[in-house]
Amino acid sequence: MSDPVSQRVEQLVAHGVQVIDPRQTYVAADVRLERIRPSSTLHPGTRLVGPRTYVGENAQIGAEGPATAVDAVFGPDSRIDSGFVHGAVLLRGARLGANAHVRPGTVLEEGASTAHAVGLKHTVLLAFVTLGSLINFCDVLMAGGTSPTDHSEVGSGFIHFNFTPWGARGDKATPSLVGNVVAGVLLREPRIFLGGAGGMIGPRRVGFGAIAAAGQVLRRDVAAGTLALEPHTAVARSIAPGHLDGAQPRGRRNAEYIAQLVVLRAWYRQVRMVRAADDERVVLAAAVDTLGEAIDERMVRLCGFLEERGKPMPELHLDPNIACPLELEASTQDHLSWVRGLDDDAVARLQAWLGAVAAAVA
Repeated sequence: MSDPVSQRVEQLVAHGVQVIDPRQTYVAADVRLERIRPSSTLHPGTRLVGPRTYVGENAQIGAEGPATAVDAVFGPDSRIDSGFVHGAVLLRGARLGANAHVRPGTVLEEGASTAHAVGLKHTVLLAFVTLGSLINFCDVLMAGGTSPTDHSEVGSGFIHFNFTPWGARGDKATPSLVGNVVAGVLLREPRIFLGGAGGMIGPRRVGFGAIAAAGQVLRRDVAAGTLALEPHTAVARSIAPGHLDGAQPRGRRNAEYIAQLVVLRAWYRQVRMVRAADDERVVLAAAVDTLGEAIDERMVRLCGFLEERGKPMPELHLDPNIACPLELEASTQDHLSWVRGLDDDAVARLQAWLGAVAAAVA
């Protein structure tokens, strides 16, 4: 009689899952086998763990090497070439390159992708956003671009510095917005480019259409439609142990970032989930849950940041009761085609609604 792991793999094969080498495939006892969909492919070295794990139709796990998925959600046609994914959600056609290391709070929308050796945590990439190789991108939301050939991009060798040393232990109240959700989800904004061999110290703001030249670390915001190259400035000054920076502007920056996450969650709940066919709802529901986790994380970081500085936590309304202005119903039309096909009036109404949701948060 075969062992329990082999039995689970055999059940997947009987269900229509493509298991290239059952001897090199591990499926934990807590995986819900019905969530590994027919026509998905598990390459040699695949390890699936956790009841939340979902592998959609035509998704591929471990196409180039061993891959571990723990409570991760892979939408149809998505893939990870190799690496480790915990708690992240990939929508249709999203791709993680070889040696990916992806942690909770992460959502990749349709067509978003990374090349090899990229680390992500609490990061949201809207549709088509592309990251090069050797990148550490944590606590970032990035948008911009209109299509697979007109997309925002980050060059190889880029780091988002999401930790500051101030105070007793330092903090991570440093989330950066590269573009935004209010306009970005409508796929009509100019692409953004962050040049490689560089980085960005959060919490930064980068506008649509901006270009940051390669080989620099951004310490200032970059306005929309601007080419930025910052000169290096020498600094040598004494600091007292436990030095604290001010509560502002970082407090506001964190509230703004939280507002954009709330906007994206509203977009998913009131637009994407309403229009989605049944087979898409599993992935979208997971994305909604993940955005909730990201909001909770940012609230904890903001609270700790303000508390250390003796400032009160502002009252943030994390679920504004503002209804989408369009009447929507379930449709088989794919989401991106629908967004591209919206007329100017619908786009203006949706953007005004999303802006109102953002304004209502704080």
